[in-house]
Amino acid sequence: MSVESVSAQGFAHASLAVLQRVTESAREDVARAAELIADTIRADGVIHAFGTGHSQAIVLELAGRAGGLVPTNRLSIADLVLYGGEDPAVLDDPLLERRAGVAGRLYDLAAPQPQDLFVVISNSGVNNVIVEMALRAKEQDHRILAITSLTHTRAVPAGHASGKKLADLADVVLDNAAPRGDALLELPGGGAVSALSTLTGVMLVQMAVAEASALLLAAGEKPPVYVSANVPGGFEGNLELEKRYAGRIRRTAS
Repeated sequence: MSVESVSAQGFAHASLAVLQRVTESAREDVARAAELIADTIRADGVIHAFGTGHSQAIVLELAGRAGGLVPTNRLSIADLVLYGGEDPAVLDDPLLERRAGVAGRLYDLAAPQPQDLFVVISNSGVNNVIVEMALRAKEQDHRILAITSLTHTRAVPAGHASGKKLADLADVVLDNAAPRGDALLELPGGGAVSALSTLTGVMLVQMAVAEASALLLAAGEKPPVYVSANVPGGFEGNLELEKRYAGRIRRTAS
């Protein structure tokens, strides 16, 4: 990409072009992802979403937001402290995401049921805790939906001792089309600026949710979705919807 493209309009033009390509190229994979989501809801399952770093933005897009599906649960490394009784200082460890056993502990704290779906999000797809979570879910016969950059994951070595990457373990992969390293605009002399994966990840998640809702509606079922808590009656209505999944979904203030 030319140096002249390093600008607000340069990023807008380049990212919108990628978004357009993603909406077309991912159509079949989004349809398959929607089937996983709709099947999970029909089976009274919960959709557990997990990511680390900036992938948590995509997790938040799926779990517990207005216009989103109610049976969704956000998994986070912070759960070790919030629900697992660990000292908050554990979160200061810069290598925590690479520690063996972390994902297994998070899985156990969530106590998922067999019909639950796991959505695992990672741009690189090689982070140890990400792969460990996918492996644990697979061992327990959960279906796995991955959101990752195939370009990035194919360009870097596996980080987990198994030699596996996230894309190797998923039932359905949604490719976010981000470049290796995520940043879209190349800088003169090396490096790049303006990450892409959040934009495309949000698009893919919302496409899958919309398509899953369409499948439920076509079958005469009403999608269980949140109303904004900032409209009259929204908060109370959401609490009523959540009762069906009591003890299975977490809603924290942060």
